[in-house]
Amino acid sequence: MNPSASLPVGVLLREWRQRRHLSQLDLAGDAEVSTRHLSYVETGRALPSREMVLRLADRLEVPLRERNRLLTAAGYAPMFVERKLDDPALTSAREAIDLLLKGHEPYPALAVDRHWNLVSHNRALAPLLQSVSPKLLEPPVNVLRLGLHPDGLAPRIVNLGQWRAHLLDRLRLQVIASADPVLGALADELHAYPAPAGETPLDLESSIVVPMTLATTFGIMSFISTTTVFGTPVDITLAELALETFFPADAKTREILRSMALASGNAS
Repeated sequence: MNPSASLPVGVLLREWRQRRHLSQLDLAGDAEVSTRHLSYVETGRALPSREMVLRLADRLEVPLRERNRLLTAAGYAPMFVERKLDDPALTSAREAIDLLLKGHEPYPALAVDRHWNLVSHNRALAPLLQSVSPKLLEPPVNVLRLGLHPDGLAPRIVNLGQWRAHLLDRLRLQVIASADPVLGALADELHAYPAPAGETPLDLESSIVVPMTLATTFGIMSFISTTTVFGTPVDITLAELALETFFPADAKTREILRSMALASGNAS
C-alpha cells in the first residue's frame, strides 16, 4: 500500500510542490491563488475546493492516478477512470495503437505501461529477441529488465554503457516526475545489474539522440528510438501508456529489417 494514501490533502500537495522545486509563492502565482490561502491548505487550516485541487494538480503536473488520490484525500470523488485496455470504451484507442504498431513495420515498435511492462508489439520485434532467456519473456515482460538484464539483450548491445546510462537516466526522470515506488524499485534493480567497465554519465549533447547498437545473427544493427504518448487523455490507462518506436540509424540496418520482413512474409 502506498504510505501516502492516507495523508491529508495539504500534506500531499506540499510534497508535490517540493518535488517540483517550487516555493509557495511560485505555485500560488501559477495557480492564481493567494500565498496565504495555499499555506492554509498545506497546513490543513483550510480545505481546498474540488476545483482548487484540480488547478493545483494541473500546475504541479501531477499524474492522473495521483490526482485521484488528491481528490479522495480532500473528500471528493475520484475524477479519472482507469480501465483495462480491452475495455469496450477504449476500442478506438486500442485500434489506434494496433494501427501505429502495424504501420511501423518492418521496423520494431512496442507499447508499454507506466512500469515499462510490455502491452503490445509488432511483428518486427520478435526476431531481435531470439537469444533472450525464456524466463524474461514470461508475462509480465518488463522491457527495461529485458534490455539490461545479463540474460536479456545486454550481452548483445555493442554500446551497452551508453545505452544503459540513457535508459537509467530516463527512468530516473520518471521516478522524479511520478514518485512511483514501483519505478523506484525497478531503478534500484537495474542499477544492481553488472555495468560495463568505464561507464560514464551521459552529457547533454550525447543524450539528445542515443542509438542502440545490437549484435544479431543478421549482422550489427543500429537503432534510434522515439516515444509517443496520447495527447490529452482523461483515462488513467491511456495517460500511462507509451509507444516506443525504433528506426534504423543507418542504411545497413534498414536493409536488414526489410530482408527479415520479406523472409517472414511480413513486408508492408
